[in-house]
Amino acid sequence: MSETPVAEMSFEQAMAELEQVVGQLERGDVPLEQSIDLYKRGAELKSHCEAKLKSAEEKVAAIQVDAEGEPTGIKPVEGL
Repeated sequence: MSETPVAEMSFEQAMAELEQVVGQLERGDVPLEQSIDLYKRGAELKSHCEAKLKSAEEKVAAIQVDAEGEPTGIKPVEGL
């Protein structure tokens, strides 16, 4: 497990660590207390990844394109 605070991680860093956490939990070769800590860290990583994805989706949704598919500007996204 990384010592880096989850909030400071990029999406890629958080996803890589989340995959490690899931792998350790699936193998079941860690003591109960460590499993609980891993589960908590995994939940934080999952939430962080979801927030990063939502932010990226909002940015993509806000890009306006012309008839040729070229970006023309950014529009506000309602409800996001």
